[in-house]
Amino acid sequence: MLIDPRFTQLAAGLTGFSTSLKKGEHVLIDAFDIPDAMVIALVRAVRSRGAHPHVQLHRARISRELALGADEPQYAHHAAVELARMQKMDAYIALRGSDNIFEASDVPSNRVQLVSRLMKPVQDHRVGRTKWVVLRWPTSAMAQQAGMSTEAFEDFYFRVCTLDYSRLTPGMKALAGLMERTDRVHIKGPGTDLRFSIKGIGAQPCGGLRNIPDGEVFSCPVRDSVEGVIQYNAPTVYLGTSFDNIRLVFKQGRIVEATANNTKRLNEILDSDAGARYIGEFAIGFNPHILEPMRDILFDEKIAGSFHFTPGQAYEGVGNGNKSQVHWDMVCIQRPEYGGGEIWFDDKLIRKDGLFVPKSLHKLNPDYLLGKK
Repeated sequence: MLIDPRFTQLAAGLTGFSTSLKKGEHVLIDAFDIPDAMVIALVRAVRSRGAHPHVQLHRARISRELALGADEPQYAHHAAVELARMQKMDAYIALRGSDNIFEASDVPSNRVQLVSRLMKPVQDHRVGRTKWVVLRWPTSAMAQQAGMSTEAFEDFYFRVCTLDYSRLTPGMKALAGLMERTDRVHIKGPGTDLRFSIKGIGAQPCGGLRNIPDGEVFSCPVRDSVEGVIQYNAPTVYLGTSFDNIRLVFKQGRIVEATANNTKRLNEILDSDAGARYIGEFAIGFNPHILEPMRDILFDEKIAGSFHFTPGQAYEGVGNGNKSQVHWDMVCIQRPEYGGGEIWFDDKLIRKDGLFVPKSLHKLNPDYLLGKK
């Protein structure tokens, strides 16, 4: 079968740089509504490294139908089977396409929460015990979200996803080191005045090893330290529902007030469990190719000049111990055209209007990453 060279290049990066597959390792290729040719490119790339490919194909309309009638006996059994398989894997590569990002919008929230709760052990094992990478697949629906033609969006997608992520390494290392030494964080911007501590939490650079596209360093607030208010300015889709203008108010780490264009559904999600009203991640994004939100979080959370502040589950290793079935990356962009903003670490200005201020972090600014400096 003749394969698009861009598919082959992407597959090589996913099996090489992102997951570093070794001879004899087993990898699960989880394909959600993507072309057979890309799956075949991945199978070939896995085999070329002497590893063993395993493939699971998903279709969104079928997944929706299953979720509409989800009950505990069915999904408890399903989760046990999936966990047993995941425990046999050394690596996991997921490509997620979608012809309709709202396909699951009419699945009742109690069914969604049931599936999320029962499948969580599978996700926890995959995140904590395998080498993994997750990425979207370019579709006409995504092009519409981005306000671009299908051809232009595909060109953008492959340019972003085949970026030389090693160029991010020096700046990410410097930012992670600074975050590890930081106690107090203060974020200011239109509608936002937020204070919290990241003391002792640590920081994790993300440069193409877990998500594609990539370009962030994440940490996590001390669980009860968050105080103030945040006004997000990027739209978001979560559990099949679209949200705009989310505003959260915090006291002693907990979200005590939450409003949006769909305040009722927002609070239903935040009431999923006790941990959903606490923050599980704070991250700074800097991918120079990604400038505008498109309601796809794997892209939006990497927007140059953005940060995300995430209600719900914290990551192991760089987390505050918060547990939840929710992990909702909500994004705020601080470049001038979005109103600007500032990030301060221990009373020192770190980023202003989307650009890093300390000389040690200039290598994360767009001009450097795009080779203009």
